[in-house]
Amino acid sequence: MHWYTLTPLDVLLFRDAKPFTPGERAWAGSTFPPSGHAIAGALRSLCQAQDEKFNITGPFLCKDKTLYFPRPLGFVDSAPLIPIDWDKENALRHALSADNQPRPLAKPSWLKEPNDDDEKNAKQYRQYLPQKVVLKYLEDGRLEKTDWQRPDCEPEQPWTIETRPHNAIKPGSRQVEESDGYFVENAVRMLPGWSLAIGCDRQFDTPTSLRLGGEGHRVILEECKDLATDWQTLQAKSKQNFDTRKRAIAYLVTPGVFERIHNGTATCRAWPWEWKLAQQSGLLVSVATDKPVPISCRIRDQKDKGKSIPAPQVFAAPPGSQYYLNRPEELFQNREDASPKAQRWRQLGYSELLWLPCLEDAADG
Repeated sequence: MHWYTLTPLDVLLFRDAKPFTPGERAWAGSTFPPSGHAIAGALRSLCQAQDEKFNITGPFLCKDKTLYFPRPLGFVDSAPLIPIDWDKENALRHALSADNQPRPLAKPSWLKEPNDDDEKNAKQYRQYLPQKVVLKYLEDGRLEKTDWQRPDCEPEQPWTIETRPHNAIKPGSRQVEESDGYFVENAVRMLPGWSLAIGCDRQFDTPTSLRLGGEGHRVILEECKDLATDWQTLQAKSKQNFDTRKRAIAYLVTPGVFERIHNGTATCRAWPWEWKLAQQSGLLVSVATDKPVPISCRIRDQKDKGKSIPAPQVFAAPPGSQYYLNRPEELFQNREDASPKAQRWRQLGYSELLWLPCLEDAADG
């Protein structure tokens, strides 16, 4: 796997999956970081054959040859959450929940309540964690308050949003056309020193420029071997945690697409369909997640292989989601007997998991 940075030369435009027609809706929605489909489409322009296949990992944020990952969602401020079934001293342990829903999460009973004054005076918490902090998290399953505190030189998010109106003027006048004459979209400008980072099992000649996103905006593609070493270190520790076959937490670091076709209808949800809940004799105990991320993708036109057409949108679990399991379980998308469509999501970098050990303080139920 070769690792690359993508450094913008200007702003970037990535529209979300919502249908948009100027005149019907004045605002064009946007999303960032870009989806795996957008990254793959950009890299394909460097390939000799348009149908060439490759696997990508990411994208992630990067600064100073360091990968940054989305904050894990199984926390309240700096306090971790665990399933109430994993904490025998928790007062909510016997709370009832629906059999088709994950069990509730709560702060561990052994965790001392933080001092209110300390919380008020604490620095603003990070929204993206550097590779060294994530590696520490993989080693012992803990994040201290100091790990969350954001240095003054580190922004809350390494990009700004620029709102850009688009007007069409009536010929021979200074007025905007009434039909399709006005709409607004958001452009993303990354802060100096920041870039996107991806892994790919195909080597490209670098440095080179390529188009990424809408309206022809370009990035510089450069290989960075240091990122490959850091990612391999994380993967090795994650595999070690997976192989213990003990209680573990799966940490989603890219959008997770968990789609199932039932009665001809595709349905997405926040956790893999193959992971059965513990109440249903499965391994999945609980889930920490947020609102879904709409993914816009395209498929090749069967009548003209040189063209693509919009595909139905899907809704992905947001990066940072966490899954609490009594024992690690592999994704169906990773298996050799998985359907080509399921494998395709992984080939495009979706559903990337890092495995964490369970907090050692948690007592057996």
